[in-house]
Order: sequence, then structure tokens, then C-alpha cells
Amino acid sequence: MAAAGGGNRSWWGWGWAEAALGDAECRQLAAALPGGAAAAANPVPIPALADLELPKPRIAVPAALADWCSADPVERAGHTYGKAFRDVVRALAGDLSAAPDFVARPVGEAQIGQLLDWAGEHNVAVLPYGGGSSVVGGTEYRGSTHAGAVSLDVGRLDRVLEIDPVARAARIQAGALGPVLEDQLRPSGFTLRHFPQSFEFSTLGGWLATRSGGHYAMGGTHIEDYVESMRVLTPSGVSESWRLPGSGAGPSPDRLFLGSEGTLGVITEAWLRIQCRPQRRASAVVLFDDFGAALEAVREIAQSGLVLANCRLLDHGEARFGGAGDGSHAVLLLGAESAGPPVDHTVAEAVGLARAAGGVPEQPRAKSAVGSWRSAFLRMPYLRDGLARTGAVVETFETACTWGIAAELCAQVRENVAEAVREVCGTPGVVNCRLTHVYPDGPATYFTVLATGWAGAQLAQWDEIKAAAGETLARYRATITHHHAVGRDHRPWYDRQRPELFGSVLRAAKQTLDPHGLLNPGVLID
Repeated sequence: MAAAGGGNRSWWGWGWAEAALGDAECRQLAAALPGGAAAAANPVPIPALADLELPKPRIAVPAALADWCSADPVERAGHTYGKAFRDVVRALAGDLSAAPDFVARPVGEAQIGQLLDWAGEHNVAVLPYGGGSSVVGGTEYRGSTHAGAVSLDVGRLDRVLEIDPVARAARIQAGALGPVLEDQLRPSGFTLRHFPQSFEFSTLGGWLATRSGGHYAMGGTHIEDYVESMRVLTPSGVSESWRLPGSGAGPSPDRLFLGSEGTLGVITEAWLRIQCRPQRRASAVVLFDDFGAALEAVREIAQSGLVLANCRLLDHGEARFGGAGDGSHAVLLLGAESAGPPVDHTVAEAVGLARAAGGVPEQPRAKSAVGSWRSAFLRMPYLRDGLARTGAVVETFETACTWGIAAELCAQVRENVAEAVREVCGTPGVVNCRLTHVYPDGPATYFTVLATGWAGAQLAQWDEIKAAAGETLARYRATITHHHAVGRDHRPWYDRQRPELFGSVLRAAKQTLDPHGLLNPGVLID
């Protein structure tokens, strides 16, 4: 599948097909895992789509929609799953049983309305699809009560429609991928400044629907921080909020659809706050012998009033895995940027706070450490896919909690997840931790699990490990997701985190906006 970036999107794994690891790289990575030498011998081959048998479509493309809908096997395969570890393993096994019956690619709202009307008349589920980068089962139909399922790909709605330079805002269609959006803002000197790890392969609509978190650790980092207004198409009609810098007029209509994950409506466009492009940057690296002391340093920085673009703490294992250190220290990556005033003093103040907590600055290697980590960060999903081909279990999960329990939570998650790995995989694994975002009242912690699994058992193994992680988070009342969304994979824990009375309100909203239950059924609520 050709894509905007000039390469070919992988139908089975992350990103560009051309960037997937070769067999030799897969073997080398697997051999480095505990007990992984034997598993590294023969990576599972990547199936050829032509050799796979997709389920026969249950419904045909209606003649009135035929110009922009397709039941082509390549289209259906590419829209079957998101990009979670579970998705990759199933695709490698040739399991495309969840394939949509056809894929719709509308060019405007009128066609989306046509599709929703037709789906309502024929009891067909409609799965809104942006870039397909969901890692929580957000784009996959798992139901059995509909006559069929259609993947609604909004990728053709990809334009920056209007820029207001006075208010520094832009009206942007929801199907714009990150690079496409930024390319259209750049000639005017602006940026949305929202760069999640999936930036190349995710859309504005996906960011809004999942309350996406960007790369930046502090300040404006969540997509909701930028929203002025939104336009949403639902089976019951259109919801469009007024464009305002702020309002105290009742509950916000935008907040209803932010994070709704395609189950309440199809986001088609939004007005968003944009910024002048940064011109000044500064960075630093601070080393810590003790991860607990490093957590305290980050808390001091988060509560100091400083605003940093990067305040990312890597534990010893994560620093080594990400190329930012040799594993002998926890590593704190600090950075600031500005479109105007210098930012060196901001970073210097943060370094001073870190030093007071026991950190040792390593300024000469700051640029190389930050660069190495960033490269590894962007490459990680490809490494995961390569390891999945060797039978390994490799996945991530993230959470957020208050500072008072952060150290204990990190330690307990490591212990409980490592024990689960030993039980289900038979060998020790690796459980690394980093902080991705920090707030005055707490951090967002992100965990990476690497273990030697067994081909054919990887899904069951990961499900048990993930259950151990989810139960640990629930005991501490830490969120099941900070920025990965809920989808279908996080439902058991989301149902416990969400107040039951709010669940009733959400179900009532679903009944009003989507009375026939067509949109992304099974996400957030039943």
C-alpha cells in the first residue's frame, strides 16, 4: 500500500514495509534476550498476501458507494488490525479472520453521511480509521451482532482548510497524517507541535479520538490542549462547537468527543491552536546511580514552574536499551525550545535541581545521548516486530499516578510483571521503565517488556503478562492508559476506572448519537 511518505505501508506490522528488520537482525536481537539463543534460529517468514485466504465478505459494496469503496483483499488486509503486538503476531500467523468486509475512502462529509445512512439501514458496523496505528485493538471488529463491518478510512480528508494568523489557529481535516499536516503549516511559519511516536502514521482525527499525548514532557503536550472547536458527524446528525479560546458555558461539547474513540461519531475537522516554529533549543543529560533519587529530582523540576520540552527519565535498563547509556546509571534527558527567547537558562536551572538531588551532569555527551535515544525511540516498533518473528514477547504499557506512590508503583510493577514473565515464559525477562510526561502532581510511567516466548503461544503469554500489569495498576488506582487509549484491549480495567454513573451517562450519549450501535461497537461501552 503506497502512502504519503513515499514508501509502502506495512500491512502486517509497523510503519514502512521497507524498514522491517531482515532475518539476520531478528536473530541477533533474539539472541540477546535471556534464554533467547535457541529461539533466534529461524524467524517466522512474513506471509505473502497473495498466499493468504481472507474470509469471504458477508456484504457486498453497494452500487451507490462503489466509486469510493473497495473489497480488494490488499485493502481489507491492511485495515484488519492496528499495530499492537497482538496484531502483529496474528498477522504473521496469517490470521485475518477479523478483516472488514470492505473499506470506504470518502472524500467529504456527504459521503460519510451516505455510508452511515446505508449502514443504519442494513445493520452494518462502521469502524472509523485514521492511520491504523492503534495499539489497543481500537480498529478491529470483534462483534457478532452486525450483518457486516466496514472500515471507514478518512485519509482523503487531509487538508489544512484555513489558517488564522492573528489568533494563531488552523482549521484542519481529520484525515491529515502528521507529516502532511505539518507540511501544510510550514510555509506560514507555524506548527501544531504535536509529535507522538506514531507521528508519521497517525492522523489528527485519531489524535483527537484517543486524547493523544505528544512527545513533549511538559506544558502543552496533549492534543486536547490545542482544541478550539470540533466538527463531528454522527448517525443522528452533526455536532459542531463554536470556535472559542475558552468558555464556561456548561460541560464542554468537545470533551464529549475527545477520547470517544470513534464510538460516538466520526470527527471530520477541528480548529486547533498553532504555534510559531521553534528557533532555539538546549539540552542536557544527568546521570543517577539510584532511580528513586532520580524520581525525586524530576518531581522537583516538575514542581518548579520550569517548562521543558523534554524531561524524560530512563531507568538503567531503558537507558542501555535506548542507546542513551551503558546500563550503569539511570539517565535524565532534559531539553527546552523556544520560538523567541533563549532557553539555555531554563535547562541550566533544571540541571541545578537535578544536581541537588544527587545527579551528575554529563553535558559534553548531551547531544549524542539525546540523539541516540530519539533514534532508538522511533526505531523501537520495528525492533518489536522483528522480535515477534522469533517467538519473543515484546510489548509496552503505560500509566500515570501521583508522586506519593510513583516509586513504589514502579518497583511493584517491575516485580509483578517480571514474576509473570518467569511463570508464563519459563525464563527471566526484562522489564524497563521510563517517564514520558511529568506534571506537578505526578508522572506518566511507561514500561517495556522483553521476554523469550514460544511461537504459537505468544498471544496467551502476553495476555497473562498484561493481566498482571493491569491488576497491579488497578490496586494502586493508577490509570490503565495515559496516552494509548482504551480500545478493546483495555476495557476490563477501564470499566473499573470509570465511575459507574458516568458509564450510564456515556451509554445514554451513545444511544442518542448512535441509536443503532453502528460506530466502533465494543469500544468504551457495550
